[in-house]
Amino acid sequence: MSEMSFLDSAFFGWVIIPLFIFIARIVDVSLGTVRIIYISRGMKVLSPIFGFFEIMIWLLAIGQIMQNLTNIVYYLAYALGFSAGNFVGIIIEERLAMGRIVIRIITQIDATVLVEKLRKSGYGVTVANAEGSTGPVRLIFTVVERKEMEKVIALVKQFNPRAFFSIEDVRRAREGIFPPSGNSFIHFLKFSHKNK
Repeated sequence: MSEMSFLDSAFFGWVIIPLFIFIARIVDVSLGTVRIIYISRGMKVLSPIFGFFEIMIWLLAIGQIMQNLTNIVYYLAYALGFSAGNFVGIIIEERLAMGRIVIRIITQIDATVLVEKLRKSGYGVTVANAEGSTGPVRLIFTVVERKEMEKVIALVKQFNPRAFFSIEDVRRAREGIFPPSGNSFIHFLKFSHKNK
């Protein structure tokens, strides 16, 4: 009897259910954000798994709203959970650091030392002479795992703190030189993706 009175209490209806909706939306939107990022990178294995759990959690949250259409707190919890879920999803994806990126470095000074350091670290490097708006420059291209990005940027800044660089996601790359990965799970996912 006391359990039924708790479920019918104002505290349950105005605090517990909105909190449940808020947390459910954070989880399902986070999964959705990561899923969309994986789809854009062509990761066919993980995207459907994230999608399944995303929609199951969404159905639970929307079910609570549909049962209580007059409670404005539920709507606020739903909207706040959606906003927070986008933020959390991006943070999760950054922490996972899956995929590859291309780093383009443009420098006006001789880049021999930087190129040697990158190559000794196991990165594939392409170098070209070019003409910038203020004179001759060296273009350096390297494709690296996202988890290696900070290491490469640190090398660039150490070499030339004023060097220009840009970073973009790479959807696919093949026949490149990449340092060996120590994570066997990531290696499995890459192998299964490559053979699809």
